[in-house]
Amino acid sequence: MLIDWFTVIAQVVNFLILVFLLKRFLYKPILNASDEREKRIAAQLEEAAKQQSEAQGEHQKYQQLNDDLTQQKDALIATAQKEAEAERRRLTEAARKESDELRTRLQESLQTEQTNQRQDLKGHAQREVFDIARKVLTDLAGTSLEAQITGVFIEKIAAMGKEEKAQLLAALKPAGEPLTVSSAFELAAAQQTGIKGAVAKLLGKETKLQFRTAPDEVGGIELSANGFKIAWTIAEYLGALEKRITAFPEAPENNLTKTESHVK
Repeated sequence: MLIDWFTVIAQVVNFLILVFLLKRFLYKPILNASDEREKRIAAQLEEAAKQQSEAQGEHQKYQQLNDDLTQQKDALIATAQKEAEAERRRLTEAARKESDELRTRLQESLQTEQTNQRQDLKGHAQREVFDIARKVLTDLAGTSLEAQITGVFIEKIAAMGKEEKAQLLAALKPAGEPLTVSSAFELAAAQQTGIKGAVAKLLGKETKLQFRTAPDEVGGIELSANGFKIAWTIAEYLGALEKRITAFPEAPENNLTKTESHVK
């Protein structure tokens, strides 16, 4: 078989030309495009990594901020709870003190009312007994109660012992003022003279006496000088009655108990 070298050479030349053209106009642009794509992808990956890093940093920053806000919130709540508890204790203590003060005032008021009631009842009882005794003595003995009281008082002066006499003399020395005789009724001249005589006999000398009327001394007479005092009154015989009177007004105490329970 004969080989057509011209044809072979021509085909080789055509092939080389084809390879050159492919490399020049096809492979090179494809390779360049591939390189550019790789570079673009690498740049995008780098940008994505950078953005991811920034996003992670922002996330940490926001997480830290959220933690700080949570701590601040917890601290504010704890402070508010402490302040609320302190205010509750303060108000409770203030209410307790006010309740105690109110209860104390109620007790004092009721005790004062009880005392006033006892004093009023005591005075009323004394006056009633005094009036009854005057009427009885007047009807039975034909003499006044005042005269009987004055007679008993004169006997009491005459019966004074040495110690009482010394106390009376000591009371008269510093000021030199007259003795004061106080009575619930106005003493008649004869009664005053009798008392003056009893005092002069006791002291062994004439002594100036000053007589005055004291309605508070229910049914009694009192001799006093600079703190020294000797007296006789119907009240001395009403001690047992006074004890009964003291226990009489129980209603206010019951009201006090109810009031305390209501206050509590």
